[in-house]
Amino acid sequence: MLGAVAAQGPRGEHLEAFYGAVYYLATRPGEAATLRESDFVLPPESEPEAWGEVLVSESHPEVGSGWTDSGKSHDERGLKHPARKAVRAVPVPPVYVRMVRSHIARFGVGPGGRLFRAARGGRIASTEYSEVWSEARTAVLSEQELKTALAEVPYSLRHAAISLWIKSGMDPVEAAYRAGHSLAVLYRFYAKLLKGGSAAANLLVEQGLRADE
Repeated sequence: MLGAVAAQGPRGEHLEAFYGAVYYLATRPGEAATLRESDFVLPPESEPEAWGEVLVSESHPEVGSGWTDSGKSHDERGLKHPARKAVRAVPVPPVYVRMVRSHIARFGVGPGGRLFRAARGGRIASTEYSEVWSEARTAVLSEQELKTALAEVPYSLRHAAISLWIKSGMDPVEAAYRAGHSLAVLYRFYAKLLKGGSAAANLLVEQGLRADE
């Protein structure tokens, strides 16, 4: 989907790293839209496989299904954003370190060092990034897939990111922190994945008990 976004012409090329933030960092679109160059601490270019870090501190959600955790036009009570001045440090994987560097080299930054802006300047609106996403989705999915909820909205990238973290074995507390969720919300929306992880954890405990015996 990220490749299909970049194939949508100049507007899509500029937004590729925006969608990348939603996937690789699990930011909300409203958080990705406010990212600035100064928010990132990137490793030296001589260390291509090193991780960086980004401080996520601001979000301006719009009313629309593309902006919410639930996919509805509004966030549920348990999904309210943290305090306005809350900041969370999110590790940046090498693949997104490279994407950020490439984006800045090609497009520069906007006023205040903001990474992403609309095609005509100014802040990215949900209508713009949702339109590009819809065009990319049509380009890569089959007719049958288009009738399903597969990658239905840009927020699907955030869900995919958190699901990947959980399936990879990340501690739920750490996953909740990186995503800006409460642990209760994480368990509510990703219960099936977390339950699968519990089965694997039970096996490890069982092996440990046998070793003790």
